[in-house]
Amino acid sequence: MAEVQQHESRNKRGGIRSKKLSTRVDLTPMVDLGFLLITFFIFTTTLSRPSSFNLVVPDDRQSSNPPSLAPGNKTISLILEANDSIRFYEGTDITRTKTIGYAAPGLRTIIMNKIQKVRNQFGNKAEIIVLIKPTAESSYRNVVTVLNEMLINGVKKYVLMEPSAEEIMRF
Repeated sequence: MAEVQQHESRNKRGGIRSKKLSTRVDLTPMVDLGFLLITFFIFTTTLSRPSSFNLVVPDDRQSSNPPSLAPGNKTISLILEANDSIRFYEGTDITRTKTIGYAAPGLRTIIMNKIQKVRNQFGNKAEIIVLIKPTAESSYRNVVTVLNEMLINGVKKYVLMEPSAEEIMRF
């Protein structure tokens, strides 16, 4: 614990001066307590669990059913390219392609505008279908960014697919 050491000091003339007391505190029990608390908190905490996206993947065994067609005015196609850029077009008119970046205001604004158009035309924002088409030059981070935007904007129907040859060769 703590111990008090006493020693007398003599003056140069031989007289006795007042006693000086020094204290020495043993910190070993405090260090032991610190390590016990650290090990307690390490063993009782839970690590964060990784979160994942819920993707509905079609079954390849059921290829006999023809793919369902969606009206062009409900869809928007996002072609993910190199250098953090996205080409997009609405419906099936590939000639009216525009380019934006991955910044949240640009991509989010495009998606929200399409949601508003679909809501005005069909009365339900859940009718929008977003076609996400990453190219070979796009990165995994870009795909995750677009999927996060789908969750943020509440888009219920989105498809992750390969771009067609016309979409790749066009620009």
